[in-house]
Amino acid sequence: MSGLYLGLMSGTSIDGIDAVIAEFEAGRLAKLHATHHHDYPPPLRARLIELSLDQPGISMRAFCTLDVDIGLSFAAAAREVISRSGIPVGAITAIGSHGQTLFHDGPRGLTLQLGDPNRIAAATGITTVADFRRIDLALGGQGAPLVPAFHHAMFADFRESRCVLNLGGIANITVLPGAGIDGVIGFDTGPANGLMDEWMRVCSGLAFDAEGAFAASGSADEELIAALLSDPYFARPAPKSTGRDYFRLDWVRSRYPRIDALRTEDVQASLAAVTARSVASAIKGAAPAVARLIVCGGGVANTLLLRLLGEALPGVVIESSSQHGLAPEWIEATAFAWLAMRRIEGKSGNLPAVTGASRLSPLGCVVLPPR
Repeated sequence: MSGLYLGLMSGTSIDGIDAVIAEFEAGRLAKLHATHHHDYPPPLRARLIELSLDQPGISMRAFCTLDVDIGLSFAAAAREVISRSGIPVGAITAIGSHGQTLFHDGPRGLTLQLGDPNRIAAATGITTVADFRRIDLALGGQGAPLVPAFHHAMFADFRESRCVLNLGGIANITVLPGAGIDGVIGFDTGPANGLMDEWMRVCSGLAFDAEGAFAASGSADEELIAALLSDPYFARPAPKSTGRDYFRLDWVRSRYPRIDALRTEDVQASLAAVTARSVASAIKGAAPAVARLIVCGGGVANTLLLRLLGEALPGVVIESSSQHGLAPEWIEATAFAWLAMRRIEGKSGNLPAVTGASRLSPLGCVVLPPR
């Protein structure tokens, strides 16, 4: 069956919406027809960042307005990628919209993604699949990570043990011990870009640390690193998931109150080291025989972070997902196009070994466009 599907994704970095039109054949990616990154309007992005950090003070009216505004932004991203592709709307089977995560606490069965899929379906005239995480939660899982099944379909190889690392706001890994689905595991390792981005906004007003240059100008503080890595989350066994609402600057200050006594560039260098070391430790524990680390997400552009990973994982080949046919910035949007395809075809999208759910299940709710 397969066909053309449109994927929409905005991750925990909240830098905008990624949109792709992907063609699948026999359940595997055959071609990426078009891509588009749609920036959030600055006032909307600012409000989303504030809410993702669990700041109080939103009314129900404002909350509902936010759900609509995000949905309309997702719809605009979908319309733009369709326009760029030249593909007729009627040729697209469905849209897979992840929505914008504002809160996630997998162990307690709590998650929140906004972006009304009814607005997307009405604005595009295309069947829309959304709300992917909550059925996994209802089955006792953590609702995250959801991309490992796609990682397996895209990157598994019988010749070697591989690991896929996504460096978004939060870092997560998928362990691919071979070509078979058995043995595939995945989990959130801890902070990635989100924490470093937050520090950059506080100390410099910049949105992010381009290529890790600011961190590279500093010296990592081992006392700060040790204080952060002593958090129980890092030692907790999988399945596990977390969110940007946990690994935030308040978390750093609670574990190391003397942070403001350090040079700002040294703090940034320390946060980069925490990300690299926590990722490397997770990989060593879950995939000690890994030969190749395939990296995706915005963190691929952080030169310092990749260098630190290489130092922490000697002997492991570290390379971008682009070397395997899919650019790192489009992995997750393509994954949700793939998950929409799985939902429309009535096939499972979760992996119980990854999320802890009691069984396999198709993911997402289907919204039909008005006729």
